[in-house]
Amino acid sequence: MKRLEIAVIPGDGIGKEVVPEALRVLDAIAKVHGGLTFNYTHYPWSSQYYVEHGKMMPDDGLDLLSQSDAIFLGAVGDPSLVKDHISLGGLLLKIRREFEQVINIRPAKHIKGIVSPLSHPRDFDIMIVRENSEGEYSSSGGRIHQGIDEIVVQNSVFTKKAVLQVMEYAFELATKRNGHLTSATKSNGIAHSMPFWDDVLAEVSQNYKDIPTKSEHIDALSAFFITRPHTLDVVVASNLFGDILSDIGAAIMGSIGIAPSGNINLNGKYPSMFEPVHGSAPDIYGKGIANPVGQIWTAKMMLDHFGETEMGAILLEAIEHTLQSGIKTSDIGGNHSTTEVTDAIIAKIEGVNS
Repeated sequence: MKRLEIAVIPGDGIGKEVVPEALRVLDAIAKVHGGLTFNYTHYPWSSQYYVEHGKMMPDDGLDLLSQSDAIFLGAVGDPSLVKDHISLGGLLLKIRREFEQVINIRPAKHIKGIVSPLSHPRDFDIMIVRENSEGEYSSSGGRIHQGIDEIVVQNSVFTKKAVLQVMEYAFELATKRNGHLTSATKSNGIAHSMPFWDDVLAEVSQNYKDIPTKSEHIDALSAFFITRPHTLDVVVASNLFGDILSDIGAAIMGSIGIAPSGNINLNGKYPSMFEPVHGSAPDIYGKGIANPVGQIWTAKMMLDHFGETEMGAILLEAIEHTLQSGIKTSDIGGNHSTTEVTDAIIAKIEGVNS
């Protein structure tokens, strides 16, 4: 039997509610599958942990996580306890950077049972591949002087290695999907990094001549996500552009509460990490109304990562079946609780094998 070691970090707020629900779903689908089992190691690292210990994770936290096959994260952040730059920098971003999770993938898909704000969504199915380690979010720069003389410099750092990696990953993904790729650029306004980005795209595309490739300026591409998302398949983007596009993707799906993501390590030295896009939503924590779909869909992405694509497909089908039947939380027009939605998804999974 295949056994997967999963490090579980529920984190803050609704992460502590939706992560256990997603684990119930994973256990249910593993039982149906029969050849797979999960072993969970739980870590209570959170803003409350910071209040008690003065750090977001213990000094040997990364060593502990490195022993897992993947990390399953809920949500990080509680501004009433810890400032966001401390909570994110001490846990989420630390894991991404130290574990070389250089690719971020986020789907934007018209999910059956959820009303998209688009008038004619036409079954869009996009995978956003985001460079996750540098670019516009590089911590290079600084501030000098004060008052009217204050100067702020923020450097965008683009390396050939990182851009090659994200381009090659995106092209490989396109070969497994509908077979076309769109690159987000802004080379008509950003004079150095974006022409470089375009040059690397042109270089890599020579190895994938059967994949139709387009380069679109980020402003126009943002509009295309709204006006014609059905024409997009794999979208590759820099750190900032990918972040923006994936939030637009969540919006056109109907709720950020259903959006999943994966932070992918390519070299095999460290585990990858899977997390929903939504935040910790401390204002609704403890009310039993948090949408578990984002965390459960994230579990589907983790299954796909391990090559269990058949199980992943069953899980997504169970999510859509549940939503179509009207069992959903209030943020997407329903009146069911977090647990009720999960129970319905599990019932559908268990019915697959009967």
